[in-house]
Amino acid sequence: MKIFYAVQATGNGHISRAQQIYPYLKNFGDVDFFVSGNNANLKFPLPIKYRSKGCSLHYSKCGGLNYSGIIKNIKPWMMYKDASSLPLEKYDVIINDFDFITSLACKLKKLPSVQLGHQASFQSDATPRPDKRSLVGEKILKHYAHATNHIGFHFQSYDSFILPPVIKEEFIGAKVSDLNHVTVYLPSFQQHCLLAAFNKLKHIHFHWFLDGIESIRTESNITYYPIDQSLFNKSLLSCHGLITGGGFETPSEALYLGKKLISIPIRNHYEQQCNAAALKKMGINVLEDVGDDFPEIVEKWFFENNTNPRIKANNIHQTLELLFDTYPYHQKKVKAAALLF
Repeated sequence: MKIFYAVQATGNGHISRAQQIYPYLKNFGDVDFFVSGNNANLKFPLPIKYRSKGCSLHYSKCGGLNYSGIIKNIKPWMMYKDASSLPLEKYDVIINDFDFITSLACKLKKLPSVQLGHQASFQSDATPRPDKRSLVGEKILKHYAHATNHIGFHFQSYDSFILPPVIKEEFIGAKVSDLNHVTVYLPSFQQHCLLAAFNKLKHIHFHWFLDGIESIRTESNITYYPIDQSLFNKSLLSCHGLITGGGFETPSEALYLGKKLISIPIRNHYEQQCNAAALKKMGINVLEDVGDDFPEIVEKWFFENNTNPRIKANNIHQTLELLFDTYPYHQKKVKAAALLF
């Protein structure tokens, strides 16, 4: 069986999930990866056969989206060209983790596909949304990566096709400790946006993972780390709590490990606002913005005795069995076999 797997490279979550799924997926057939987008920090230890600049997110300096940067890098003619040139017809199964190019290619070539990932969960209206819904945001979540089948991942099973999140193998059954530091990963914030706030909390030590840091160094109560998955995993396993954005994979890992969590969703990022709504319902600390009271909020959170709900890890093999059992590929095989008789 030949399998095409499209991965959106806006941020690190899609890449991280693909890395966990790949060892299981290759037991079902030969896998070729297509990476679309260009602003993930992680390396790609995957058999990437196709690439496209696609559509990538760009951030402002302190927690928002840079819309001019996003629009400037959208090239519709190039996307159409990339979609037309993808040889999807030679694959038996097309898996799409929220990539527009692959979705367009499937439409042009009239091919089935399955959307596998967190964004697929928003096909259900039962999945939490913020009080004020965005019409544009809803259209993007539901139609940006159109597919014929959907398997979603979320913090909880809000619908029949929504399964638990994919958790890194390093965390499954790992020894969890508390060395009393706070792990920080906020890719939409530059250093100057939060430095003064963290420096006020001299009695709390922060492990701050920042883009642009080349080597580990400690200054006062902050240890700066480069964006490195192995270093981040080690810090998360031993932290007292995590401060991160409103993404999906990293908060999922913190909840799986039973860590305290503060989520700061990117401003005007509708998917992250939806994730924040789900986290709020679970009793998680969610901050809409970083204000003057941020140090006091972090201090209170650090010392208070609160327990977050634990979540389960996805059974990847069972998820893939479900994918292949329900994929139209099998229907095509049945029809082809019927024609022989």
